[in-house]
Amino acid sequence: MAYLNLFLSAFLAATLLPAQSEAMLLYLLGSHPAWALIGVASVGNILGSCVNFWLGLHIHRFSQHRYFPFKPEQITNAERHYHRYGVYSLLLSWLPIIGDPLTLIAGMMRERFWRFLLLVSIAKTTRYALLYLIWLGVM
Repeated sequence: MAYLNLFLSAFLAATLLPAQSEAMLLYLLGSHPAWALIGVASVGNILGSCVNFWLGLHIHRFSQHRYFPFKPEQITNAERHYHRYGVYSLLLSWLPIIGDPLTLIAGMMRERFWRFLLLVSIAKTTRYALLYLIWLGVM
């Protein structure tokens, strides 16, 4: 059950919904193998980012809905930043606040999925691994 809860927490944390998974990972580290927890959290977080990517691919279909969370100028501004900084900005997808929109924008910009998946996987897994090292007291 702990792994499922961590997976769901990490998945939701990567979507545009307000959630976080780091506290749950830290709580579980003392009682479960670190490699398994990092793997589960990473997969959940990466899959949540894939949902954002898919939403970005289809964002114009949703933009007329009443509860659409972004204003047109926010989308234009995000596209401009993505063009400016490029695909490698996805290495910042682990960051709070800006990371989730970056994965959405990558979909909007029709980024190649394999490149998206590679960079997001590196970013998300590195974040959880570094958190583990901090927990160990290595960093």
